[in-house]
Amino acid sequence: MTTTQIDGLMPIVIMMAAAVVLFFGGHFASVILSPKKPTALKDTAYECGEEAVGSAWSAFNVRFYVVGLIFIIFDVESVLMFPVATVFSEMVQQGHGLFILTEFLIFIGILVTGIVYCWKKGDLDWVRSYQVSARRNQPTVAVKAKEVKKASA
Repeated sequence: MTTTQIDGLMPIVIMMAAAVVLFFGGHFASVILSPKKPTALKDTAYECGEEAVGSAWSAFNVRFYVVGLIFIIFDVESVLMFPVATVFSEMVQQGHGLFILTEFLIFIGILVTGIVYCWKKGDLDWVRSYQVSARRNQPTVAVKAKEVKKASA
């Protein structure tokens, strides 16, 4: 590297060094200055001013995570369509319009296939109940639309 290239990188190196010094300096100051008098009240979990009831290790419905992951996946995929839409007219002028349109439709087809799969599998249904199937007395997941409608009415 030449000296002009190194001179161009010096502001970045200085900012990185300043960030490291500020981080460790703040951490060191908090370790030195903070009071160290633990009590039973200070060791309890703070939940918006409410006292903790029961154990923190309770059963949590995993469906919230599944729906959240499905949302994130399809949200990110839909965001990836915007750059294609913005440069599509330029690609048509360059003669690549049919290729880009085909790729775009394949991409949308994969997204639609994924959302249909999630829908058919029942991952988008909030209310699911378990029924015992006639075969082997195995519990299977089934959505009872009539019971849901009755309960919500």
